[in-house]
Amino acid sequence: MTIQQFQPPHPGGFIKRVYLIPNNLSSNAVAIKLKVSPSTFNRLINEKADISPKMALKLSKVLGRSPESWLMMQDHFDLWKVKKVVDLESYEPIQFTM
Repeated sequence: MTIQQFQPPHPGGFIKRVYLIPNNLSSNAVAIKLKVSPSTFNRLINEKADISPKMALKLSKVLGRSPESWLMMQDHFDLWKVKKVVDLESYEPIQFTM
């Protein structure tokens, strides 16, 4: 029996839906605050780039939330994506003796 897991949000899409759209913020304005190029920030919010630890620190300062929460959101998204394509059927756990 397979349990259907819901897709966690990509951090970039989350930023767009939670911060930019409701607050009528332009991506260029946020890119300036983050001190990154507009193209770098646009790749992130269009889910074409992932959050690095450096970006997590910047997002934490500019948008709020902890850097760890930004990285955890990215990790959850990455793991969900990989679970869809990696077949673990042929793997067996190691039996450790204590």
